[in-house]
Amino acid sequence: METYLSGYREVAHTADWELEVWAPTLAELLCQAAHGMYALSGVQLADQPRLQRQIDLEASDPEGLLVTFLSELLYIGETEGLAFDQIKIEINNLTLHAELNGAPIIKLDKEIKAVTYHNLSIRAENNLLRANIVFDV
Repeated sequence: METYLSGYREVAHTADWELEVWAPTLAELLCQAAHGMYALSGVQLADQPRLQRQIDLEASDPEGLLVTFLSELLYIGETEGLAFDQIKIEINNLTLHAELNGAPIIKLDKEIKAVTYHNLSIRAENNLLRANIVFDV
């Protein structure tokens, strides 16, 4: 059993990458998912310049919000070469506001092509929210 209220870990998967995340709130679950996604990719950031970004997203359900948020981070990484190591999220009625702080990507071990809905469900277990996310690589 995990000793931390929030976290992530890689799960063995046959072809793609799978990440299990857990946290006490949906906002923290999305933060952990982002940190885990960057860790799976082996993202390394430049020391400078530090950059800030805000994004606003909405979805019809928590799983859609998770996929939309991670997909937006992948898009920013691909189009602008940026990733974020400090993430603050507020969620109100499935509308997300994120304040992101990061830097240019200087190293990426493996590219994630997409965040999938494969077997995705956010579930409540023992006062935590949990989800398994499969990434297409």
